[in-house]
Amino acid sequence: MIWMTIKFIFLMYKFHFRNKVWDDRTIAKWNILVTKLAREYRNKAVELGGVLIKVGQFLSTRTDFMPDAFLKELSGLVDRVPPMPFSYARKLLEEEWGGDIYEYIEDIKPTSIASASIGEVYLAKLREDHSDVAIKVQRYRVEEIFHIDFKALRIVFWLISVFTSFGKKADLPSLYRELITVMNKELDFQQELKHACYFQERFQDNKAIHIPNYIEQLCTKKVLVMEWIDGAKITDVSYMHRHQVSTQQIARSLFDFYLEQFLNEGMFHADPHAGNILIQQDGTIVIIDFGMVGEVRKQDTHYFKKLIQNIIMDDYDRVIETLDEMNFILPQANRKKLKQMIRQTIAMYQNGSLNTMDAHTMEQLKEDIRLFISDQPIQLSADYAYLGRAISIVIGILLAIYPDIDLQKWAKPKIKKWFGGRNLAESIYKQYVKDAVQPVLSFPKAMLGWLENGEKERKWEREKQQKQLTHNYFVLLEVICFVLLLVSVSCILFGYYQNLGRLTTIAISGASIFAVMMILLFMKHYRNIRSK
Repeated sequence: MIWMTIKFIFLMYKFHFRNKVWDDRTIAKWNILVTKLAREYRNKAVELGGVLIKVGQFLSTRTDFMPDAFLKELSGLVDRVPPMPFSYARKLLEEEWGGDIYEYIEDIKPTSIASASIGEVYLAKLREDHSDVAIKVQRYRVEEIFHIDFKALRIVFWLISVFTSFGKKADLPSLYRELITVMNKELDFQQELKHACYFQERFQDNKAIHIPNYIEQLCTKKVLVMEWIDGAKITDVSYMHRHQVSTQQIARSLFDFYLEQFLNEGMFHADPHAGNILIQQDGTIVIIDFGMVGEVRKQDTHYFKKLIQNIIMDDYDRVIETLDEMNFILPQANRKKLKQMIRQTIAMYQNGSLNTMDAHTMEQLKEDIRLFISDQPIQLSADYAYLGRAISIVIGILLAIYPDIDLQKWAKPKIKKWFGGRNLAESIYKQYVKDAVQPVLSFPKAMLGWLENGEKERKWEREKQQKQLTHNYFVLLEVICFVLLLVSVSCILFGYYQNLGRLTTIAISGASIFAVMMILLFMKHYRNIRSK
């Protein structure tokens, strides 16, 4: 993990050092490099499993600072690893249950039906009522392995903070703590049981949704036992057609279920991919796997409403204040510039100009947003990042099930209720209509301000970023040369005292080469600094 991080950093700095001008061709080459690195990470994660997969899944939620090409490559990263021997699963079950497993079950299939980095799932039959159950067993030494990997991960975060721009625009110690907290929760199956019981209670009156029942007396920190569910993935439209299940009704039920979680106070299902949402023959939707959940606090719903109201009322000072209260903006951010960018972007959306702008203007807008986000210290908390990821996954599933979905029509009555009733919703809507009736006047004004103020700033930002990257590149090379010089000196001393003449000669040659390289790097680095 550590060496892979060093390799990635070196390749990225090498690219920036060789490409001084960032035109369309350079950006395309950069995206190819990032995609290549992301694919290498994904393949290594699939090969080794464990923390690498969990880190990849965590990073795939971080749209606030991860490159698009990297996000696309990691978005499909699925937690699948080779199965462990059944003998370990049986031993752990006997330890957790305090006796022979056949005191509690009649039969269990020794081949697991699912295998992930944290647990294996087996099909079994209970002795008490002869019902089929799914038994999830924690993998061999997974907790010990994860905590060893956590130490390596801490070094990786330190390298990223020192040698990349992430250290300036992201609170990496906070990200590290969030990541460790998330993975530690997934290691405790009692937490998953608690989450499942919460969703059972919260949605007990929703007849379209079923949360599996758990055999709580057999559940421990390392074992989960739940009812067996027969069904197909929620995206299996042909299955629905075969059983005469309305895809529109299924989409509507799923939409209502998740919108309730996203808008209102409480926990939300943070991993709603198609493998965790099943459809049964009678049209019942089954939600499984509550190892990963997020939380919408009461204060969060208040923030969401304030953001919407202030944007509609064109009060961007309060928009920035709300984002500050949500801890989206780190202390060193340029709030004036952030307000300007939000205002200009929203103005274009309100005027419908994003549908009519030519390709060049659209690409320029995307480039400005990319440069701004890469420079400004903006960071989402884990819950907000997981919320954004969950929303995007659910929308993708809804479109796969029912392509003719009208999200605005379905959401409107629920949003109106969420805002507190008809009067408040109507007053905000009237203000929005009032602002939106002036597209002819407001769009040219917003566009003119954007183009006048943006060009010089864009050029300055590119130059500033390029100089900083060049400086960091020299620092990285100097550190590498210094480490290799120390290794060479150590080999000289070792060879001298052990009378290893050949080793001493080679080490002296290496030390000389690295010393000369360091001197040349220092000189070139110094000239680079003076040129600024």
